[in-house]
Amino acid sequence: MTDFLTIAMKAARAAGAIQLEYIGQDLSIESKSVDSDLVTIVDAKCEAIIRQIILKAFPDHAILGEEGGTVGSNAYQWIVDPLDGTVNYAHGFPFYCVSIALEHHGQRLVGVVFDPNRNELFHATKDGGAFLNNKAIRVSQQATLTGRAMLATGFPYDTQTALIALEVFKRFLALGLPIRRPGAAALDLCYVACGRIDGFFEYKLNAWDCAAGILIIEQAGGKVSNFIGETYAYADKKIVASNNLVHQAMLERINTPV
Repeated sequence: MTDFLTIAMKAARAAGAIQLEYIGQDLSIESKSVDSDLVTIVDAKCEAIIRQIILKAFPDHAILGEEGGTVGSNAYQWIVDPLDGTVNYAHGFPFYCVSIALEHHGQRLVGVVFDPNRNELFHATKDGGAFLNNKAIRVSQQATLTGRAMLATGFPYDTQTALIALEVFKRFLALGLPIRRPGAAALDLCYVACGRIDGFFEYKLNAWDCAAGILIIEQAGGKVSNFIGETYAYADKKIVASNNLVHQAMLERINTPV
């Protein structure tokens, strides 16, 4: 496990260095599914260096990356988002990160999320706890969706689904809760893990958006599920993450129109 974690951290920091290097340069910005779903030259460069570092250490492992798809076939599969928060990055909004996870037969073993702007590296290993810059982290102790609770969310590029998500957003807003929409799901999940926010929900995430963050939250004492409280699967496309204490209340709010 130590070797896997070392390589994941090395790859994350290498990609983060590229992100910082290209700030203010020509990013060759293009659109993907819709005009607002952006991709830059930095996404490709970051994924390339991550793949290079991983495959040099573990040449027979498989890699699923947001930009390059799946390469290889192995029980060990790395799940990589080379630049989570590309739209933020393209606009100079400093909330984005690198996300790298390793699974074995679908079981998460390692999760690393690196925020180069703050030099914050979150990591977790199966049954090994969760850490921020090598200091142990835990979820918050906020027990209710009132008072000092704070949530985060995101909205998909698909307008129809975004409008549905907005209705759920309004259900929480009606409680008078502060809700943030920073724009990088992997970091949102890590912020739940370290207690900066108490819960997070979003539609239409992909495996690379959340694989590392899920492990980090769970190892920090939190909980992740789909919108009906079942164990989250990537195919669900509806994720709820929390400090565990407010999880049931979040599910009830999501599923009860007001």
